[in-house]
Amino acid sequence: MKTLTLLAAFFLVLASALQADTTIYDIPLVDIEGNETTLEKYKGKTLLIVNVASKCGYTRQYKGLEELNEKYANEGLVVLGFPCNQFGGQEPGTEEDIMEFCSLTYGVSFPMFSKIEVNGPNRHPLYEKLAGEESPFPGQIGWNFSKFLVNGEGEIVERFSSAVAPKSDKMISAIEMSLAGS
Repeated sequence: MKTLTLLAAFFLVLASALQADTTIYDIPLVDIEGNETTLEKYKGKTLLIVNVASKCGYTRQYKGLEELNEKYANEGLVVLGFPCNQFGGQEPGTEEDIMEFCSLTYGVSFPMFSKIEVNGPNRHPLYEKLAGEESPFPGQIGWNFSKFLVNGEGEIVERFSSAVAPKSDKMISAIEMSLAGS
């Protein structure tokens, strides 16, 4: 029995160590079209990861996010949208509904992913990496359009609340600093 307990403890430690070694680029994702993927193709780029919603008071931030994506794409910025329906049911549609809304209303061309949960027991592993206990910016996501800036080495360098507009001086400064360092 003692051997079994020690063996179980060993595997728990091993699993924790392996999870700690997992980079943001290794986490399995599903894009908005249903394809399995990861962030590996964005390695070396500055990423702005945003939990988004189509029926939120902050939804107009899609415009600013698209403008950032267009302005800084050649310098290495990629905006990534992760729809989430956890805040007031503000993203009730299907992935097809979400993409149609984003492209027709805001001309969104940046990568979008399938709906995920960013808080709670079903928190997606990406958001566990971004806001979990091991993150430099741990804590619950407060609302839609919370933003995380990840540098080209996959390090989380900044977290912005929903209230921080995409084209605010604070956001632009952080993006430009990250791009200069990548």
